[in-house]
Amino acid sequence: MQELFKAAVERGASDIHIKAGDYMRARIHGELQPLTQQKLTLDQVKGIAMQLIPHQEDRDRFDKLLDYDCSWGIPGVGRFRVNLMKQRGSPMIVMRSIPVEIPSVEDLGLPPIINRIAAFERGMILVTGVTGSGKSSTMAAMINWMNRHRRLHIVTLENPIEFLHRDNQCSITQRDIGTDTDSFATGLRSVLRQDPDVILIGEMRDKTTIETALKAAETGHLVISTLHTKNAVQTISRIIAVFEPSEQEMIRVRLSESLQAVVSQRLVQRKEGGRVAAMEVMLMTSTIRDCVRDPDRMEEISDLIEEGRSHYGSQTFDQHLMDLVRSREVEFDVAKTAANNPADFDLKMNMFGSSSSGAQGTAGLQDEMTKMMGG
Repeated sequence: MQELFKAAVERGASDIHIKAGDYMRARIHGELQPLTQQKLTLDQVKGIAMQLIPHQEDRDRFDKLLDYDCSWGIPGVGRFRVNLMKQRGSPMIVMRSIPVEIPSVEDLGLPPIINRIAAFERGMILVTGVTGSGKSSTMAAMINWMNRHRRLHIVTLENPIEFLHRDNQCSITQRDIGTDTDSFATGLRSVLRQDPDVILIGEMRDKTTIETALKAAETGHLVISTLHTKNAVQTISRIIAVFEPSEQEMIRVRLSESLQAVVSQRLVQRKEGGRVAAMEVMLMTSTIRDCVRDPDRMEEISDLIEEGRSHYGSQTFDQHLMDLVRSREVEFDVAKTAANNPADFDLKMNMFGSSSSGAQGTAGLQDEMTKMMGG
């Protein structure tokens, strides 16, 4: 089994699916591909699950487990985030591959602005996107940058722990929900007494977690967490909607004061194989803070992100996708499909595509226009 997993990781697998009555499959460059020539039996799947479950008490009650999360590693190969579930009454396993080496922003091909965001001293940073869009890798890269450049105490609350960070310039405390603390809410209440500078929360799942995270950001800590939302505007709306209507005005004010950045991402296919993250990056400006406080101005935020690229380093999905097309990393048709507004993306590429390189982006276009107008 370990040799099979090793081969899958070497082929670039991000996930491995193990189900009774089916082949073992791996998601390689976004597509599920069979790893075995024979379909797995119920006993084989159960045998694999028993090797992955770390605690004897959980193995003893295996038949009663409906949803179960843990992590598991192969020395020299990597670690896996493991989810065991039941489907049609029989067990199924989905394993997410986690590299041994902690990635940097440069390794992942992310915009350099992500390192600047990691340098914030306080407030809240949210990394958002659908499941499997690389949020955990982006957060790991931010922690990696801090670990190499700052002297901090970083506390992570994860379910389960994914990337294993070694102490370097920072002291990093990683707590596993269910093993090291009972829940996100319990761990988050306790973490404020543990002298943290940075708090990483695997996911903000409920009102209690969001409220406690806001409190931590308001009291001078840097809080990093994730939400399953598509973009910055939807992220803000989702957080506000968790609260009762009578509380929403105050939450808007608190969020406008504490939020520092929202990084939203989705993976797109590279020309040369593999995938790259296309990112929307919203950095909070005084105007965007005003829009967060006023529900009637929320729709202005996307335009403000686009306009703020040259001055603040923010960018929309479409701006980043245009860069990826210009740098020949991504095919035009692939980028157009991933764009927020494919028709608008097509128009902008036709208007500006030949005027600027990917490295220049919107800032480069503005420089070109200024020169043409004699400015």
